[in-house]
Amino acid sequence: MNTARKEPVLYIVIPCYNEQEVLPITSKMFLKKITDLANAGKVSPDSRVLFVNDGSKDSTWQIICDLAKSDPHYLGISQSRNRGHQNAVLAGLMEARGKCDITISIDCDGQDDINAMDAMVDAYRNDDCEVVYGVRSKRDTDTFFKRFTAESFYKLLNAMGAEVVYNHADYRLMSARVLKEFANFKEVNLFLRGMVPLVGFKSTSVAYERHERIAGESHYPLTKMLALAFDGITSLSVKPIRFITGFGVLVALVSFIGVIWAVVQAILGNTVSGWASMTSIICFVSGVQLICLGVIGEYIGKIYMETKARPRYIISERTWEDQQD
Repeated sequence: MNTARKEPVLYIVIPCYNEQEVLPITSKMFLKKITDLANAGKVSPDSRVLFVNDGSKDSTWQIICDLAKSDPHYLGISQSRNRGHQNAVLAGLMEARGKCDITISIDCDGQDDINAMDAMVDAYRNDDCEVVYGVRSKRDTDTFFKRFTAESFYKLLNAMGAEVVYNHADYRLMSARVLKEFANFKEVNLFLRGMVPLVGFKSTSVAYERHERIAGESHYPLTKMLALAFDGITSLSVKPIRFITGFGVLVALVSFIGVIWAVVQAILGNTVSGWASMTSIICFVSGVQLICLGVIGEYIGKIYMETKARPRYIISERTWEDQQD
């Protein structure tokens, strides 16, 4: 029987983009959760709440700075510009690496049940799990369209070969051991939901109910979800290219049969004017070619970005540096 691990230092990593409406509310919730966990002896009193400002255009960063001055449990870093949700989460995780024993990444909007952190920490301490995924058991607060597209999103990713946990977003616990190995992943095109499972180590899931957004508006509409799905597929799988190859072979086979049929009909003298059928075939094949070129071009574009090896995030400010001044 495994003995429980010592009280770990926990950093809650929270990406923020234009969250001035919800941040004053949820920040108190995160602080209370860390305090409750520390009082229960589950985490160290040295645990912290780390906000990552992703180039917000409103007063989000000022609120984070004020929070850091009001309580030492609050920390904040600010990116030099907006780089997207995945890069913001990565920036927070890499900043926390070396300072803590475990991290829990969670969005700022309050939709993910903060109380699931208790079970996550328990799984780490008592079951030696290095990664604990937060999995949404219910999406009753979502509209039918939102729920349908979200669930289709995960099914599509798995069908295309991207290894993701069903109904898991970016609410997860990662140990320092996992973060150390994860730092060796140098991809510029980030899809954390598919990258974390590739690290391996013992993992489990914690189910929770998804709530409505506490305040403000969602920054993740359908267009961004579709873009994220396409990024995940093309960053982690080559199945689309294999599908193109298979479809190309199929079209070539059908075309070869069509050529034989056309030659036979010509020999038999049964040929007639076929402008409509010929035009349809040309349009169909041309469309297929353009789609194939587009998919291949997407992969080439990702290769182009990877070879540049540009920094995935640039931190321009840290609240504790301001405090030292």
